[in-house]
Amino acid sequence: MVAAPAPDRQPEALLSWMASLADPTRLRLLRLLEREELGVAPLCEIVQLPQSTVSRHLKVLGDEGFVHSRAQGTNRLYRMVRMDKDAPARRLWLLARAETEAWPTAHQDALRLARLRARQTPPAQVFFAGASGDWDRLREEGYGRALNQTALLALLPSSWVVADLGCGTGALAAAMAPHVAKVIGIDQSAAMLKAARARTSDRANVDLRKGSLEALPIEDATCDAALLVLALSYVPDPASAVGEMARIVKPGGRAVVLDLLSHDQEDFRLAMGQERLGFEPADLLEMLEAAGFPGATGRELLPEPGAKGPALILTTAERVGGARLRAVPVKEGERKR
Repeated sequence: MVAAPAPDRQPEALLSWMASLADPTRLRLLRLLEREELGVAPLCEIVQLPQSTVSRHLKVLGDEGFVHSRAQGTNRLYRMVRMDKDAPARRLWLLARAETEAWPTAHQDALRLARLRARQTPPAQVFFAGASGDWDRLREEGYGRALNQTALLALLPSSWVVADLGCGTGALAAAMAPHVAKVIGIDQSAAMLKAARARTSDRANVDLRKGSLEALPIEDATCDAALLVLALSYVPDPASAVGEMARIVKPGGRAVVLDLLSHDQEDFRLAMGQERLGFEPADLLEMLEAAGFPGATGRELLPEPGAKGPALILTTAERVGGARLRAVPVKEGERKR
């Protein structure tokens, strides 16, 4: 940045700046470097002057603080220095730029710069051509792991009320809370709810309630969406839990069930305290349709690298009207707020 000169150097500095700008080649170079960062070779091509001439003028402009440079491999790239709005040198430059706007030579320089840009490979393309194999790692190292999930959650309508059924320690509720109007988390474990309350203590729109998935403490048709994520395998009567999910979801609302695909790992079931060895896709879809989610769809998920548990199945559905509803009163003391 061009600094203001000391009071005793002001006349000297002013004359020096004026001398720097009193050359048509240097004015042409500054017009180009104000737009774009360029090396000596491209500048020579644009202004059609030898390298020694261009380098000499760049040194003068650098010494006077009009341009700066940085190394890129074995080359140097030059750019015009950003100056304070009220800096005397900037006022001189703005006057010079305005007076050179109609120069035919300046117009020719602009055309040659445009031609140079057109034939250059954009830096992003150069980068991704060599980084595609490492991009996932680079992005995770640079930005963390949560950005994909955050972007997808931002697709949720901000007016929605979402029920997280079997919310556990509140990880999903905490992730959804910034993007929706309200999250109602249900779990029958006091220990899980305590952890969920600690995790969501800064989210006023998270309502945690103790209750069974077969008898949800939520009023009829009050949720825009409901999720059963790795919860249905713990329920003795999964059909009742799915029926309750249908009861609380508004007509047109969405339901998501993510659970274990049918497996034979009895040791895993016992270690995780689950009631059943997962679900056959057809059985889960039939259960959803019977509860009031016709047209439910499901797909098996490929196990993630390093995952040791059984494969999963993801089902989604839309609630229709007309299914029987069973109202369940909400008891005092069952709400977080």
